[in-house]
Formats: sequence, C-alpha cells, structure tokens
Amino acid sequence: MPNRPTLATAAALAAATALVLPTAAVAESSTGTEGLRAGTLAVQDHLQELQNIAESHGGNRASGTPGYQASLDYIKGQLDQAGFTTTVQEFPSLGGTGKNLVAETPGGDANQVVMFGAHLDSVGDGPGINDNGTGSAAILQAALDYAAGGETPTNKVRFAFWGAEEEGLVGSTHYVESLTEAERGKIAAYLNFDMVGSPNAGYFTYDGDDSDGVGAGPGPEGSAQIEQLLNDSLSAAGAPAEGTDFDGRSDYGPFIEVGIPAGGTFTGAEQSKTPEQAEKWGGQAGEAFDPCYHQSCDTLDNVDTQALERNFAAITNAVKAYAAQFPQP
Repeated sequence: MPNRPTLATAAALAAATALVLPTAAVAESSTGTEGLRAGTLAVQDHLQELQNIAESHGGNRASGTPGYQASLDYIKGQLDQAGFTTTVQEFPSLGGTGKNLVAETPGGDANQVVMFGAHLDSVGDGPGINDNGTGSAAILQAALDYAAGGETPTNKVRFAFWGAEEEGLVGSTHYVESLTEAERGKIAAYLNFDMVGSPNAGYFTYDGDDSDGVGAGPGPEGSAQIEQLLNDSLSAAGAPAEGTDFDGRSDYGPFIEVGIPAGGTFTGAEQSKTPEQAEKWGGQAGEAFDPCYHQSCDTLDNVDTQALERNFAAITNAVKAYAAQFPQP
C-alpha cells in the first residue's frame, strides 16, 4: 500500500450494476471450521513461498524485479493447475515493464463479472509479506478452494494480482484504463484486499455507504452491499468491523473512479490503534497496526494468524456468495 493522495470519487456512476445479496445467508456460506483452518494453513504456505522467493532475490519482490517475476510465476502456476484462464498483462512502469496477473473462472456469465484483487508487489526495502503477500495469498487460496469445490459459477469470477501498486496504483490503473466502456460495464463489483494480517490488527471494511461521514464520501451504488456482506462475515468471526474511508490508497481507486462498486477489508498500516480499538479487538493501544510497514521486518513473523484467518473467511464467503448470486439492478 503506497502513501498516495486521495483520489477524486466524483466520476459519473457508470453502467456497473449493484450486487444485492441476502446477508442472512452469510454464516451459511462460510466453510466449516476444519475447512477454514485448512485453507488458512494453505494461505500461510503461500506466504512462506513468497518469503522464500524474496530471500532468494535480494530481499524483496518489488515490481519489475526478479522477485516479482518469481512471485507471479508461482501464483500463475497454482491457478493454471486449478483450471483458471490466466492472462499476464504488461504495462509501462518507471521506465520498465510492469505486469498484472489476471485469472478467471472458465464458467459464469461474462456479462456479469465479479472481481477480487490484491497487489502482488512489495516495496524495495523488504519482502512485503503482510503488505501485500497476505491479500495475494488469501485471494489465491480462496480461488483454489472455489475451484476445488467443482461448482459452476452463475457470474464469472475474476482474480487480479496487481503490479506496481507501491509505485502509485500503476498496474490497476492501467487495467481499468485499458477496458472499453462496455467491458467496464460488465464488472458488477470489485473487492480489494490489501494487508489482511497486520500483527496489531484492526478490522476495517471500506465505508461504502459513507455511514461514518468521513473523507471521500460513499462508493458507487452497490458498495454499501459489499460493505454489509464483509461486516457480517467479520462479525460472525468475532471481529466487529469499523469503517475505513475510500481514501484512494489502494487498488480499488481506479475502479471507483469509473463508477464500479467496490469494497474490501484492511487490518491497518502505520496508523496507531486507539484505546477503544484495543478494548474491542485486543492488541496494543498507541502502537501501529503494522510496526513493520514498508520495512525489512515485514516477514512471515509479522503476520497475525487470527486476523489472517478471519479475513480469509470473509474473502471465502464473498467469493461463494458473489459467484452464485445474480446482480440486481
């Protein structure tokens, strides 16, 4: 997650339709305890692999480096083996070539696409295991688990692993700008997961309905339903969420700029946890949610496994729900 000025969100609310889901079904859509634990352990295995890659490539996985390429190759291999249709999209980045990896289900209505995204690159100063190995590994395993279930989705589900986020959302911006207006209109929702295992974790969902009344205002129509679905999942896991503003600091930014409904979860970066948050969620008040943010100590030891499991459950729930449910206008 880069330090980035707020993006304007006043673009026209385009042709994307809202997803209206029955939130009462959230608990039933989750995996069982055994399956959730197995999935979380698999996420940790992916994180170990990303750390091994960084250690073998100069200590980082920054966009345009061999460490990034090895990370992309690893994730692409997993998705190819599971039967996803994968595409590597190249784009110019700081005088070099950046890469996005996009994977989608073979089945599902191509006119109703639900996207899940996370940036794959680290900063140059560290391996980026919480930021953002956690988001990448979690949506990867959610995709693999969904494929293993053998269901044919109603809607096409697309997973994106963005390059050059740390350089200013370059990969996701290129992706959205490369779409035609008709292609953008087929994306019914975009869910973003950037840092979902912070060691002094908070539990935040993007404030789609602007109920907090802070900052940039509500997301495009349909964002409130995404927020509610994720809030219900986290509450069911024992972690009632707070809202966080659409401040443009992650890869949802280019999507909401063109009117695509968006949401996601976040466990906090360099900001300090308040006493009220520590009372609600545990952890240390007055300390950063992630004291290793953008540093070399952002390793596997910097990940809170309970926060990772709770967020993975929310992601898994959302993949199952949005794959099955037709968007409603």
